[in-house]
Amino acid sequence: MMEEKKTPKKQEVFRYEQIAGDVIQLIEQGTYRSGERIPSVRQMSQQQGASISSVLQAYLLLENRGLIEVRPQSGYYVRAAPIDNLPEPEISSPGLDPNHVNLHDLMMMAMRDSLNPGLVQLGAAMPNLELLPTERINRIMAGLARTASKGTHRYELPPGLEELRVQIARHAVNSGCQLSPNEIVITSGGVEGIDLCLHAVCNPGDIVAIESPMYFGTLQILEVHGLRALEIPTNPRDGISLEALQFAIEHNPIKAVLTISNFNNPLGSCIPDEKKKELVELLARYDIPLIDNDVSGEIYFTEKRPWVTKAYDKKGLVMLCSSFSKDISPSLRVGWVAPGRHKNTVEWLKFTTSVATATLPQMAIAQFLESGGYDHQLRRIRREYASNVALLSQAVTRNFPAGTRVTRPSGGFVLWVQLPETVDSLELYALALKNSITITPGYLFSPTNQFYNFIRLNAAAWTYPIERAVRRLGELVVELAGKNAV
Repeated sequence: MMEEKKTPKKQEVFRYEQIAGDVIQLIEQGTYRSGERIPSVRQMSQQQGASISSVLQAYLLLENRGLIEVRPQSGYYVRAAPIDNLPEPEISSPGLDPNHVNLHDLMMMAMRDSLNPGLVQLGAAMPNLELLPTERINRIMAGLARTASKGTHRYELPPGLEELRVQIARHAVNSGCQLSPNEIVITSGGVEGIDLCLHAVCNPGDIVAIESPMYFGTLQILEVHGLRALEIPTNPRDGISLEALQFAIEHNPIKAVLTISNFNNPLGSCIPDEKKKELVELLARYDIPLIDNDVSGEIYFTEKRPWVTKAYDKKGLVMLCSSFSKDISPSLRVGWVAPGRHKNTVEWLKFTTSVATATLPQMAIAQFLESGGYDHQLRRIRREYASNVALLSQAVTRNFPAGTRVTRPSGGFVLWVQLPETVDSLELYALALKNSITITPGYLFSPTNQFYNFIRLNAAAWTYPIERAVRRLGELVVELAGKNAV
């Protein structure tokens, strides 16, 4: 009787190992590729004629080996391979002099192309619309329109809807930041927050120190205000060089410093928390405001959310900006700023610039945060974007020529790609358009054109059309590198 009990157990062990081996073979031969869903436990049970427990054991084995991952309420997926072995772009090396910004024509060209539905969009840093909580937000707004019809049509004058400011302050605790709702001003998106902060502390002709490269939307604000940008060398992994920044401060009358300390766009760099503290302390010694854009700070791939620079602010010099455009909806145009000692000025500028942010979107986001829906949404997009960034990185590595370098972001959803020196990103941009592909040329991220052979790619989505577009883009880079090398 003892032998009869042992026989099925041995068969069962062999069965789950066999199922795991079959799945591994399918992954290796490309039937199931990185990021793709494999059959559910029930489907695999039916396909293999095996018990549910055998399939569960097989999938657990594959999980432990790092070959697949489970996504709650979604299923099992082939895990993207790690990207630690990819060569990273070189540290930026801008000149020592401040420069005026003049990029609006190039930026508007890129923005127009980003609206063309006939192009594969690899350029604009737009979130994946399929991952946004659109239906939930629509239901909330419809309910508010019915039950609070009069309230949704009133002005929410600066500082903005109190319920939303309370929710933002509560959520800010996760980033190490102790904020009062009264310290927060609601804005029409994150860009307006940065604009208001610059307007509050600078005058035309002033010098603003910035990370290099820097998001072109921010550069456009500098251009509009007639400010001069002083680019500071920035590491693709841990951000702005404090040594170079201190040298710049000692030799220039810098009026403000502008960073994206958590997941710089386009670089993907994240300033370590201890270095953030050093940055804030450095600027406090010189009484220089720090305008920090944390719009992607919630989209982290690590176990812990990186802290914000505001967490180390003791003098009210850090002006922290963010928005809900990357994780809830870009169309609602709701952002916020905690401007420290300059709060009254920012509040007044907000009123004189746009009076108020639309009320209904503020109410909807406040309710979404209070319900716990925001936390669930963030967990979902972190998982998806981490996978998509890895998949795009691997595709670039496979398809682009030797000499290409790619960032290793630990958050956000953009990649910064350094091409061989013989490849001009504007020439590549024109060729890509002819092939129905958009990219963002590196020229847009510096007022001095130092990133001529760089491009930014959007990794928010990963589909077969995108995969084909990346393959074709790699072919174009190879063609340009060979042609220009002659």
